Amino acid sequence: MSKPMGSVEVKVEAEVNPTEDADKVRVAIQKVLGDINLEIVEEGEYRKLAGRAEGYEALARFYDLLRRERILDAARAVLLRGVQGKKIVFYLNKQVAYVGHISFSQPYGESPLGPILVEIQCDDPHSLIDWLTPKTAK
Repeated sequence: MSKPMGSVEVKVEAEVNPTEDADKVRVAIQKVLGDINLEIVEEGEYRKLAGRAEGYEALARFYDLLRRERILDAARAVLLRGVQGKKIVFYLNKQVAYVGHISFSQPYGESPLGPILVEIQCDDPHSLIDWLTPKTAK
């Protein structure tokens, strides 16, 4: 299936806990979202890594992982639930991402180190979801 038309912007952020190495959090994000440029944002005691990228290349690694892990149907359901107007919001488990896999997560409480927040801004979220996670034949 061809890529949908229009622009895509991917924003990502993840808290860096005091017990965590920021480089490991960076690796976790990049293993699932590719070579996204991340910077540390400090707000008092609170630190997070935040980054953004534009274009479909920003989703290439995620696209490939979804296929490799054979989780298109589950991912499709999560992404559809995450549609908010012209954006898709979802969370990934940080520890699972660090080993190069995708595991969707809740915003709070599920992952002891906190999740990775991913926000994809695009003109047509539903066609983007169809490209990322096409319906599989049942």
